[in-house]
Amino acid sequence: MDPSEELSRHGDATPAPIALSAWTDLVQEDLLHANPTAENLRRPVADVQLYDALDDQANVRNAVVLAMGVSCGSVGFERVLVHAADGEAAAVIVKARGTPIEDLRAASSRHDVPVLVVGDDADWTRLIAMARTAVAGAAVDSVSGVRLGDLFAFANAVASIANGAASIVDPSGRILGYSTVPGQPIDDLRRETTLTLQERTPPALDADFKVVYASTDALFVQSPSGIRDRLALAVRAGGELLGSIWIIDPGGERRQPALDALDRLAPLAGLHMLHARSASDFTERRNADLMRTLMDDPAQASFAAAQLGLEFTDGFAIAAFALTHPNTGSLDAMREQHRLLQLVTVTCNVQFRSAYSALIDSVVYALLPCAGESPRAAHRRVIRDIGSYATTISAHPVVAAVGGIAEQIGELPRSRTEAVRTLQYLMHQQSVSRENPTLHPPAAAVFEDYWTELNLLEIGTYIAEKHLGRFDVIDAIRAYDAAHHTDFLITLRAYFDSNASVSTAADRMHVHGNTIRYRITRLAEEFGIDFDNPSTRLWLWLRLVSTDL
Repeated sequence: MDPSEELSRHGDATPAPIALSAWTDLVQEDLLHANPTAENLRRPVADVQLYDALDDQANVRNAVVLAMGVSCGSVGFERVLVHAADGEAAAVIVKARGTPIEDLRAASSRHDVPVLVVGDDADWTRLIAMARTAVAGAAVDSVSGVRLGDLFAFANAVASIANGAASIVDPSGRILGYSTVPGQPIDDLRRETTLTLQERTPPALDADFKVVYASTDALFVQSPSGIRDRLALAVRAGGELLGSIWIIDPGGERRQPALDALDRLAPLAGLHMLHARSASDFTERRNADLMRTLMDDPAQASFAAAQLGLEFTDGFAIAAFALTHPNTGSLDAMREQHRLLQLVTVTCNVQFRSAYSALIDSVVYALLPCAGESPRAAHRRVIRDIGSYATTISAHPVVAAVGGIAEQIGELPRSRTEAVRTLQYLMHQQSVSRENPTLHPPAAAVFEDYWTELNLLEIGTYIAEKHLGRFDVIDAIRAYDAAHHTDFLITLRAYFDSNASVSTAADRMHVHGNTIRYRITRLAEEFGIDFDNPSTRLWLWLRLVSTDL
């Protein structure tokens, strides 16, 4: 039977639920069955759901329920199992976190529901995407002999089914796999991209890629003269764009069957790409460890630079990026942080033709090269571009900061500290602006833009740590204002900020000049402030400004 006919035969049928044992094979995660009876392994799986403790009415029939944030052995865990058993769920997935397997087996037997255990360090975001895509991909079995995650073998299978040479591309334009089926025609573009393993133009800047990404179906893409037309499909899992498949158009009567085949292959393509990406997770974690070593451990920094292939000739600057997400530990936030990492990597590749980036503790870090006559202009441009592109990955703005230039490898920790300090300052300003919509603070900056404010904050931190403010009157004035609903502290700050000009301070506070004079007189009398002493004025201004930024 022709492969395309085989695929069509399976695609026309209504997908039946997959057995739990077959589903776990497709997921290929380290899932341990607490009670792997024959009956449990045959349970049908048709959906994957996150457990919601506030929604006991959710339909979980034939669904794998992910008990995220539930402690085994707790009342909450028992509630999950009761809900799953009553709703005829396929299974419940938990993190054991030290709970003996015997206890989990007993709980599984007691409630007559399969319990699967995932490792304590498992990434829920990746597991959910993999689990849901496994359900969808199970219905397409015409290329089931291809090992999951082997994108070169999968490209060969797709090329055979669609009758055209296939390439699989990630969102950054990197070629993840391509077909080598004999006799299928190719062109110069295909030849070049398979040699370089990179598209000529990054997808973010290519009109054809944008059209394909905007569609949920496979498309015919007309190419310029000298280049063969293409068929293309955007590959997604759980709403996340994983990349795309491009087929050299077989033409004629073969075109529409090839487009139909691509559409039916979409779930399986997502499953393969998710597995391929999980295989690359080790590289991502390794890069994060090496980046952390570069920024935190000067003794081992040279080794880390060598492992990354980093040539420290013109210097680098550390850039830090973070989403203003209200809950950085949530599932949505984690997914968006990984998308931000991908965006930073892609943009740095476009700007600098190289990318050294990693996601560490909810912050994406990148090493920005300092080549050329205006490295800071390039740094400003790249963080501005990333901020403008960020609307495609999150509803929450991205804040970006770049530390000072590190001319030697040992200066990278200093650059990282400056980047983080600047990032935290900008994040604080964003938070203040949400309470006061009239403010419009920038979301991206280099360290030099705010070095004065940042250094004043350092002074404030030093004062607080050393308890140096216990001898002055700032806390006493603050307490008086709170008790009597007065504005002496605000007046004092406005007066100092105005270089002791009563009229300027009055304009700042929108009051009459006599009001400022009266309050300054009261401050001198009630709190013993000697406004004629320059040291006193300097100290009190430092105290005010270093705690109010």
